[in-house]
Amino acid sequence: MKKYIFAVWSSLLLFSGCGYNTMQANEETVKAAWGDVEAAYQRRMDLIPNLVKTVKAYASHEKETLTLVTEARSKATSVQLSPEMLKDKNAMANFQSAQDSLSGALSRLMVVVEKYPDLKANQNFADLQHQLEGTENRITVARTRYNETVRVFNTSIRTFPNSLTNSLMLHLEPKEAFKASAGADKAPEVNFE
Repeated sequence: MKKYIFAVWSSLLLFSGCGYNTMQANEETVKAAWGDVEAAYQRRMDLIPNLVKTVKAYASHEKETLTLVTEARSKATSVQLSPEMLKDKNAMANFQSAQDSLSGALSRLMVVVEKYPDLKANQNFADLQHQLEGTENRITVARTRYNETVRVFNTSIRTFPNSLTNSLMLHLEPKEAFKASAGADKAPEVNFE
């Protein structure tokens, strides 16, 4: 009987420190953080049609830029990344590429705004511009938080004794973090000519 009680207590102590629940919680945190990233991108997608309509009303002769923004938005919404795909480097790279294309198109749109003071002065556009800037900041914050949750999760499945529990029971794979876009290490040139 004493051996049975000792075995039960030993098993409880062993499993209480195995990290099973911690790894499960960390994976759920990664999924929730990814949901925040998607929500921030969705907010941007929802704002863009209003921004484009406002700009079209004031800068109809800049149709090419507006077309690029619309096409980039369409491309960005066509690339989906589910929480199950977060470990796939290619899927993450495709998603980031689509989002980077949209960011580039929006940057060109802001240059159009600089060229046309009447457009900048329009209150509707100014409000949308502030909303867009706030959204871009939210995206950055959501990406940063996501990367932190990925770091915590990936560490939790690789450190002992969790790594043992993971290899024997869970078989969880590391998640992919956001990486800087190509050329992000160089400051953009500002040219007012």
